[in-house]
Amino acid sequence: MTWSIPTVTTGGERASLEAALDRNRAELINTVRGLSDTEARRRLVASPTTPIGLLKHAAVAERIWFQHILGGVPRSECGGGTVAGDTSFVVADTESVAEVIAEFEEASARSRAVAARYDLEEVRTHPHLGEVNLRFVYLLLSEDFARHAGHGDILREQIRGVVPPEPTTSTVT
Repeated sequence: MTWSIPTVTTGGERASLEAALDRNRAELINTVRGLSDTEARRRLVASPTTPIGLLKHAAVAERIWFQHILGGVPRSECGGGTVAGDTSFVVADTESVAEVIAEFEEASARSRAVAARYDLEEVRTHPHLGEVNLRFVYLLLSEDFARHAGHGDILREQIRGVVPPEPTTSTVT
């Protein structure tokens, strides 16, 4: 299981939102770091979810929300996949864990650069949700990446064969 200590615990709203998203980005990367390409591709659930696929999906989410929706960049110019849903979890056989980590880090860096140009109240129109602001995007992706990091932790434990510790009994007096 991955786990990190928050680095920003006081300060303004924007700094807190950015720090939370960056922490969840890092946790998601940690779920695949150290796995072999074969291990990262293991599919242990009925959905197309794999550890490496979770990271690929997150890179797609970065591009859709920050580059396309917020920044107005055409999907074809976002530097990678921008199709949501199950296809966003698909990783080519030729892509390594290191390459997908680099792709996600590049998408995240581009997202930070786009977001830096706007305040939290900047409003855009999402095709299905209607009006959204940057604050919403930070919250949505932070929640999404945290959930996926949890999925990745569980998959990693299954792949590595981690056995849970035996329960202990304690006496309360």
